[in-house]
Amino acid sequence: MHIGLIGGIGVAATVVYYQRLAAAVSAKGQPLELTIVQADAPTLVVNNREDNRAAQAEIYARLIDRLKAAGAECAAITSLGGHFCYDETAAISSLPLVSGVTPLDANFAAQGLGRVGLLGTRVVMATKLYGQLRQTEAIALEDELDMLGQRYIDMALSGVAAEADRRYFLDAGQRLADDHGADAVVLAGTDLNLAFDGQTTDYRVIDALEVHVDLLAQLACDEVALSELETSG
Repeated sequence: MHIGLIGGIGVAATVVYYQRLAAAVSAKGQPLELTIVQADAPTLVVNNREDNRAAQAEIYARLIDRLKAAGAECAAITSLGGHFCYDETAAISSLPLVSGVTPLDANFAAQGLGRVGLLGTRVVMATKLYGQLRQTEAIALEDELDMLGQRYIDMALSGVAAEADRRYFLDAGQRLADDHGADAVVLAGTDLNLAFDGQTTDYRVIDALEVHVDLLAQLACDEVALSELETSG
């Protein structure tokens, strides 16, 4: 299956999606059919902050039309923060939209996780990942939502994790585990790889990106059918 990715939100996240999806499909011994379109991260940040879901969905829909014209058979948003208008986008999308959020609940439950701590955008943390975790309790550092969210956005837009940022996010994860009883800390922001890659932690870390990429790799290799997923389009 030809996979379409909405990238650029941010660039570092898109690169990671591309690298990991290509590696996952290659490991299965198959070629990857992939098209990526470029969204605008600053525009997304404004629409997210102001809850302009319809406006962002229209932007996504135009990009998805380009993916369809290039031969893509499904589309995915390469940002969990960018999923804030998922339902609005799915309703007008010309392609089936593969959620990066929906597979997480089952994945956490399968691993026996009772409570997970979230790091990502303010909306992702405040909504406990858009209210879609039903089998696992989601928690966040409630008194730091604004600071964590802004720090994450700044890092995502710059595409670089300063050492101070890295220490801050690693410490936030430690507090989720030690002070709030998280069984695992979920990197619910794709660009958190900038801070966590190559780091060793005393707590379990789950990269939400990997769950999404694994599903996209299965679709790319026709190991799972779109009809088996909760998609719209």
